[in-house]
Amino acid sequence: MQKIRNIAIIAHVDHGKTTLVDKMLLAGHLFRDNEVTGELIMDNNDLERERGITILAKNVSIDYLGYKINIIDTPGHADFGGEVERVLNMADGVLLLVDAFEGPMPQTRFVLQKALQIGLKPIVVVNKVDKPNCRPDEVHEAVFDLMYNLDATEQQLDFHTVYGSAKQNWMSEDWKVPSENIIPLLDAIIKYIPEPKYLEGTPQMLITSLDYSSYVGRIAVGRVHRGTIREGMDVNLVKRDGTAIKSRIKELHTFTGLGRTRTAEVRSGDICALVGIEGFEIGDSIADLANPEPLKPIAIDEPTMSMVFTINNSPFYGKDGKYVTSRHIQERLTKELDKNLALRVEKNFDSDIWHVYGRGVLHLSVLIETMRREGYELQVGQPQVIFKEINGVRCEPIEQLTINLPENCSGKVIEMVAVRKGEMLSMEVVNDRIQLEFLIPSRGIIGLRNNVLTSSAGEAIMSHRFFEYQPYKGTIEKRNNGSIIAMEGGKAFAYSLDKLQDRGRFFVFPQDDIYAGQVVGESAKEGDIVVNVTKPKKLTNMRASGADDKAKLIPPVVFSLEEALEYIKEDEYVEITPLCFRLRKIYLDENERKRMTRK
Repeated sequence: MQKIRNIAIIAHVDHGKTTLVDKMLLAGHLFRDNEVTGELIMDNNDLERERGITILAKNVSIDYLGYKINIIDTPGHADFGGEVERVLNMADGVLLLVDAFEGPMPQTRFVLQKALQIGLKPIVVVNKVDKPNCRPDEVHEAVFDLMYNLDATEQQLDFHTVYGSAKQNWMSEDWKVPSENIIPLLDAIIKYIPEPKYLEGTPQMLITSLDYSSYVGRIAVGRVHRGTIREGMDVNLVKRDGTAIKSRIKELHTFTGLGRTRTAEVRSGDICALVGIEGFEIGDSIADLANPEPLKPIAIDEPTMSMVFTINNSPFYGKDGKYVTSRHIQERLTKELDKNLALRVEKNFDSDIWHVYGRGVLHLSVLIETMRREGYELQVGQPQVIFKEINGVRCEPIEQLTINLPENCSGKVIEMVAVRKGEMLSMEVVNDRIQLEFLIPSRGIIGLRNNVLTSSAGEAIMSHRFFEYQPYKGTIEKRNNGSIIAMEGGKAFAYSLDKLQDRGRFFVFPQDDIYAGQVVGESAKEGDIVVNVTKPKKLTNMRASGADDKAKLIPPVVFSLEEALEYIKEDEYVEITPLCFRLRKIYLDENERKRMTRK
């Protein structure tokens, strides 16, 4: 008998997954109540806390009634699917967490499908039953339908359901009868999730995750599949291509609470971390020295989007950032490849340009945002979709798009998606809101979120996931409006911005430093226009014929990183520094731009 349970937690973004894990840690008496400040323990990097999303999968464990429960927190976004696939290999069962009002959402479906294919047993947790107008019973039915549609086995369909509110710290078998604590959920995990079987034989382990320490370097994390692994043991590291490298395990750690504890041996079924394995990649196997039998490596979904990264060569380079050279960017991208499974990087040898391939705009923008916070300066081009030749036909990635919005603005949004070659699959009314489902080319999603939020007054909830490759759908209309480009460098003056307001909307504030070739606004018409926003009011003693009115400026548009990436055209870059984002033309000189257009 092994008193171990390995569970992964699956949920849509913002359904309360990380809060639930925090409460489970509390129930495992890892903290005294006075230590808890209400901050999320699991989402511990700044980016995750600000956005309220989980980006990296993490491991923790709790001790309950002598059982060790290893909990793996997975990201809910399909863009981080690379994280999800490798993590599910460590689990024996999953907690499927759904919101008692929203029910199962498309991102839940993505991870759940992977879990059911591997054959994991689910426990359903209907969370947030303390919300007004929640509908736990309908949601329970919807979960059953979803699993049925995903071809779950009869054993998987016979799932146990727990209701409760992670925020209020209670779980119960019946949502109308709240309990005192979260213990019913822990009991259900021990009762319904199968224990890992102990497999006799030579040691086998698949490296499914990695950790990094500045003292010992890279640490391999995974679940021991067979046999026993001991500290100081000589093993073979078997790569994806079958080559075996002799290695020695210097230290062995298991997960306890939020940290790790050094241990002498780990038996099959438990999750551990190995120190001292050199040159490994995720998906490699640790096997016996004399008779190496590797495990099957993890299959990862291919990237669907690419972006150009290049060094910052604008007139303002090096003012804000610490790392600005191509060597710095090359080292940083290489380091990212070590742990970011779904990322690919190709370098142009004759120029300082990298082509970075990822799973979506969010996946790539999180990497850019992390680099920006670490002090890097770089420029990135417009996100491009990756096309493939399948049986001689040019194909493009298609996404399944779900939009939940108020009824009165559904017409506008349907039209917007149709223009971008979207096909509607279904439309249903859920509690005075409409749930729309489409298949749409990935190209069509770039820049769509802004328009949908504008036309629904910020009420729409939009999510999408990669579906499959399909034949090319034809051209999609891009942003028609041209850009307003600065003619000269200097400080932007309110006087000149005021005089130019009828030309379009601006992205810069008065007194901002700008340079020639920077995109300072969006023109109201088609075609780019070049304007001088650095012209001050001449203060002479000549009388002006007109009255001196105060400049009344419309507040400028401020972009977030994703919005800026989705907004730019092919001939523009986003310049990213630790302090700001700027939009600019690739060719700053106007004559050079004209020459390139003629070409």
